Amino acid sequence: MDFFKSEQLAARFQYLPQTGSTNTDLVALAVAKPMDFPHLSILVAGEQTAGRGRTGRVWVSPPEKSLAISILVRPENWTRENFGWLPLVAGVAMSRAVKQALAGSSVGLKWPNDVQVSGKKVSGILSELLPDASGVVIGAGINLTLTLAELPIPESTSLQLEGWSGSVDDFLSSYIEQLSSLLNDFEAATSIVRAECSTIGMTVRAIFPNESEVIGLATGLDDGGRLLISVPGDNQLLAVSAADIQHLRHN
Repeated sequence: MDFFKSEQLAARFQYLPQTGSTNTDLVALAVAKPMDFPHLSILVAGEQTAGRGRTGRVWVSPPEKSLAISILVRPENWTRENFGWLPLVAGVAMSRAVKQALAGSSVGLKWPNDVQVSGKKVSGILSELLPDASGVVIGAGINLTLTLAELPIPESTSLQLEGWSGSVDDFLSSYIEQLSSLLNDFEAATSIVRAECSTIGMTVRAIFPNESEVIGLATGLDDGGRLLISVPGDNQLLAVSAADIQHLRHN
């Protein structure tokens, strides 16, 4: 694959035809040689055999059908307390890149880390804090040319299935540009996330790691990026930091 445009936007860029996990690789490299891996160091793989999704799920990408992207960010003017917003900001960057690739399609960011096209997942985000907390590796998987038979779950899709036939480098460079721009201003980035997160305003079902669940109206995000849910019969908003969210209907 040719990544000329993407390479120009990165402080350091490497493409691997295959790896276990781009996040694991980039974290290890950044720990071993921190001076050699500055802000916007990028590792991309055409096939990932041991990737991880949220809550420890396995994310595997078949050869050349998807793209695994890991970007090391050390954003200036962001405190470590604000790093929890990074997956959401990356989700907005990815959703904007998908919108650009699929003009006219209904694209949204489902809290906390799923980019959807017409309600079907096309991309997911997973971030990992470096051990010394000096930066975060943001991992993203994007379904490029998967066929219906190759989709990992029925509720997913690929760019090609939605009509895309563009350049992988054009798509990746768009994502990098969007993310880099959003990282310039924390306050502006959080405002944009609140404005573009498609979960806000939806009646949702939140399924927690212990398998308990609640149904309520997603009203917004708190200062830490947690999803606020108004549960019928409860006078207080429920702040959710970890849950599977299902969109039930728009209010």
